[in-house]
Amino acid sequence: MDRAEKIWLNGELIPWGEARVHVLTHALHYGTAVFEGVRCYETTRGSALFRPRDHMQRLADSAKIYQMNMPYSVDELCIAVRQIVKANGFKECYIRPIAFYGVGKMGVNPRQNPVDVSLIAWEWGAYLGVEGMEKGIRCKISSWLRIDSRMLPPQAKASANYGNSVLAVLEAQECGYDEAIMLNLAGQVCEGAG
Repeated sequence: MDRAEKIWLNGELIPWGEARVHVLTHALHYGTAVFEGVRCYETTRGSALFRPRDHMQRLADSAKIYQMNMPYSVDELCIAVRQIVKANGFKECYIRPIAFYGVGKMGVNPRQNPVDVSLIAWEWGAYLGVEGMEKGIRCKISSWLRIDSRMLPPQAKASANYGNSVLAVLEAQECGYDEAIMLNLAGQVCEGAG
């Protein structure tokens, strides 16, 4: 990953190297983070963010499912998305907004912990590379089933949901494939791992 100059952390633009999260951060231990992925594309009329309001609303909705009291509104987060792209001088990039339960009480109940919010931007081309776009990719049906909606809420884009995907991709790549296709509990095609 190419390093950006600035990261937006809890309302401030700070140098990349100063972005720190404590090892007792609740999200690190219990997967209590929600995030988004926003693309910024270079166009003939300048850089264009792809549906930033929709992405920030989904971030807020995911936070609500995890009972996070996010300290920023959707409007404030939309402004922050533009700030982080401009601060790094990117024409095309990927922006990762993330909200997570921070340092406080340990244990599975994070309600007393603060909610930290960060936006990180970096230059990131095609998810599976240019070659994947041009020639296609090889996929494996994973032996790992996609988590059921009765186990974790799939409508929340939460870090806890992605442990399942990580295992599927590791398995696929160990077997010589590029990506995993996941089935649900009924054996139906559900989604790709990434």
